[in-house]
Amino acid sequence: MQLALDSISKKVGAQTWLYDMSLQLHSGAVTVLLGATQAGKTSLMRIMAGLDVPTAGRVTVDGVDVTGMPVRERNVAMVYQQFINYPSMKVAANIASPLKLRGEKNIDARVREIASRLHIDMFLDRYPAELSGGQQQRVALARALAKGAPLMLLDEPLVNLDYKLREELREELTQLFAAGQSTVVYATTEPGEALLLGGYTAVLDEGELLQYGPTAEVFHAPNSLRVARAFSDPPMNLMPATAAPQGVRLQGGAEFAVPLPEGLEASGLTVGVRASALRVHARPGDVSVDGVVELAEISGSDTFVHAATPWGDLVAQLTGVHYFELGAAITLHLDPAQVYVFGADGRLAWAPARHIAQGGR
Repeated sequence: MQLALDSISKKVGAQTWLYDMSLQLHSGAVTVLLGATQAGKTSLMRIMAGLDVPTAGRVTVDGVDVTGMPVRERNVAMVYQQFINYPSMKVAANIASPLKLRGEKNIDARVREIASRLHIDMFLDRYPAELSGGQQQRVALARALAKGAPLMLLDEPLVNLDYKLREELREELTQLFAAGQSTVVYATTEPGEALLLGGYTAVLDEGELLQYGPTAEVFHAPNSLRVARAFSDPPMNLMPATAAPQGVRLQGGAEFAVPLPEGLEASGLTVGVRASALRVHARPGDVSVDGVVELAEISGSDTFVHAATPWGDLVAQLTGVHYFELGAAITLHLDPAQVYVFGADGRLAWAPARHIAQGGR
């Protein structure tokens, strides 16, 4: 399915929920809608599905205008944050329902295969009400996958699951999407989820489409400060700077030799550094800054260190479990080739070369 949005916008009363945007999805690929809560992800998906009609613009499928076509006339599968299942039907029957409508054979085998992938094969003889919220969400996911629709819309489908299961299912879904023929649109607030799913990413903020392209390209070259903020977890460290003879200078006096484009305004620059680029062990050519530990928190297999420095308050993401005393002195090190530079207008002026490793320790 080739789905395209042509100059669509959405207004509700005096409020604009979606500003004028155009977007052409890549057939058979995953497109991630990335943005904070109320960025416009759900509103956009409802227009894609036919649940809502845009105030202006049109929606086309394979070149045919379907803007006014209701969802019941479209072959779309959708999974919301809040699970929706048939309460009077057991789990197996819930998953099998779209297969029966298509008149498929070997339905039982197909149901068990999908259920096994989503770790709910032991619940096939239960009713949805007998399951936990996370288990019921997996039933809704299984039914959507079984439908095999050419367009699959998933609105933060893993948000109600526990951390460990989310990690497992992200990997499973990536494989399922790659093996299927559906065009998948997946909404999330988590940059890490977008990176894991790959494909293409559309970054949304307050109803605006900021950037769209291959996920890795959008991550490594955010076209503006707004995209950099949205596509960084933890948030990118941002520091005011001015142009220097060889590059940029921070307020603490440190300089980074980066080739800035000609004509760039000298003042009002911003230097961005991803948390994963900061290290506690020096390497040749590093620029270093001394600071004081304000907070150290362990999350999964990483340690996040918040430090007050002459560059401003920085967050470093260190691989592994590390312990730091609050108030202790710390020195952070950075390869100058890993800095981003944004102009006074917020647009990207310089990004690290793609071959630079992000976050080795």
